[in-house]
Amino acid sequence: MDKTQKTAIINEYARKEGDTGSPEVQIAVLTARIKELTEHLRSNKKDHSTRRGLLAMVSRRKRLIAYLARTDRDKYIQVTDALGIRRK
Repeated sequence: MDKTQKTAIINEYARKEGDTGSPEVQIAVLTARIKELTEHLRSNKKDHSTRRGLLAMVSRRKRLIAYLARTDRDKYIQVTDALGIRRK
């Protein structure tokens, strides 16, 4: 992911100008990185160090989604629908 793609994602999900730390932004950025690594691993099946990093990102995103579901249910539904993430 290059800087312009990341900036576009941040601008789309930010709560206000300069917001990069809200759960919505973090979930969106992690989702983009997860999609890229998934494609990489489809062609590089033996890249186990990348697979380990991917699993760490998925776990981090899962914790952020759980936090968002506890604190702001409406935003949780909105973000998961926009990013195509399955809900419980």
